[in-house]
Amino acid sequence: MSRLWLTGYRSYELGTFGNQDPKLLVIKDTLKKLLIGKVENGTDWLITGGQLGVEQWAAEVGIELKADYPELKVAVMTPFAEFGNNWNEANQAQYAAVTSHVDFHQSVSEQPYHGPQQLRNYQEFMLTHTDEAVMVYDLEVEGKPKYDYEAVKRYQERHAYPLTLVDMDWLEESANEYQENLNNGSQFE
Repeated sequence: MSRLWLTGYRSYELGTFGNQDPKLLVIKDTLKKLLIGKVENGTDWLITGGQLGVEQWAAEVGIELKADYPELKVAVMTPFAEFGNNWNEANQAQYAAVTSHVDFHQSVSEQPYHGPQQLRNYQEFMLTHTDEAVMVYDLEVEGKPKYDYEAVKRYQERHAYPLTLVDMDWLEESANEYQENLNNGSQFE
């Protein structure tokens, strides 16, 4: 069994709004190609969080890939109970739609949010229950993933734990390739 933790920026950090945002289409295409490569090399669990942005998009892509890769399982793990309850109705509905299609959905803490220790416990759980990580994160463009990145780096001091960073250059190359494919008529959404 090979388990992959996939995390990254929140949607607002990437300036993506709505499901037809061209940036979102590129990000999902990038995640799809990356995940196909991981699955074809043995990854059978995609484990992500429930945050709006890369985590939910990764779960959506993973769910879509199950049609061609039925061996892939998708899990959404959240740091605490009642995760997302303070979001607006549309975001809560999107979260519910994602979690209703995954193979496993659970909170690390059974308690509602009560402090940052729950977030540290979540990071520790993700690190010790996965074999590698992929982060959509650029060291020069700080955001919320900084804390997960720092946790991974600390963990790597004591463990062999591969980390793949999908940075802004990678996304830019993906955007160019995506546009080229659109222009050539080989990409259908």
